[in-house]
Amino acid sequence: MSLHENLLGGPPPTHLPDDPGPRDLLASGTAPAEVAAAYPASSLAWAQLADDAFAEGATVASYAYARTGYHRGLDALRRNGWKGHGPIPFEHEPNRGFLRALHALARAAQAIGEQEEYERCTTFLRDSSPTAAETLS
Repeated sequence: MSLHENLLGGPPPTHLPDDPGPRDLLASGTAPAEVAAAYPASSLAWAQLADDAFAEGATVASYAYARTGYHRGLDALRRNGWKGHGPIPFEHEPNRGFLRALHALARAAQAIGEQEEYERCTTFLRDSSPTAAETLS
């Protein structure tokens, strides 16, 4: 039996394909804006931009960056078989960009008073990956 097998018959976990380019550039110290420009479909680059903006007090910019990363991630998930629900494991490193963007979107939404979106994103994160919800919060 697989460690990730869902015994309740739900959808299998979605594992995005690895794209080490953005991750390697960010790890090397390349500015996140440069990484996003080189890899605009990378949720990871947008999530890093959102985190940096939030840390600098630029909440609206953080919200915009996070929303971009979130939507880029939804596109990638759908291209890889995700049907709108089911596990998106944080343990699978290529999924982390999307999950970080989702967390950043929830955080920025709360900061600007978008309570309904904060709650929706928080629930989505927890339902997708309890590990991500715990790790990122």
